[in-house]
Amino acid sequence: MTWDDNQVSFFPIAHLRKWSPSADARELRDQLARNPLTVLPSSAVSHEPLHALGAELVGNYALKILFSDGHDTGIYSWSYLRQIDPTAPPRSSASASK
Repeated sequence: MTWDDNQVSFFPIAHLRKWSPSADARELRDQLARNPLTVLPSSAVSHEPLHALGAELVGNYALKILFSDGHDTGIYSWSYLRQIDPTAPPRSSASASK
């Protein structure tokens, strides 16, 4: 993805799935942060390679992705994608608060 400021981002599918903004994915991340030994739900474990089956624009502000594990409830706003960009250079705390 190339942003308006010409920064280029690459999002591995597993990264997008891990950081899904859906309520169930956020809750699972919160549980794992509180207790790393949290038992994962069966929907979070797959023996098949993960890939995107499709994606669609949500208005002009977001992207919705259908993953091969059936997950399709996360709506990735452009600003959220910027926040979870694994290729972005580290931001200082001063620039992160702007």
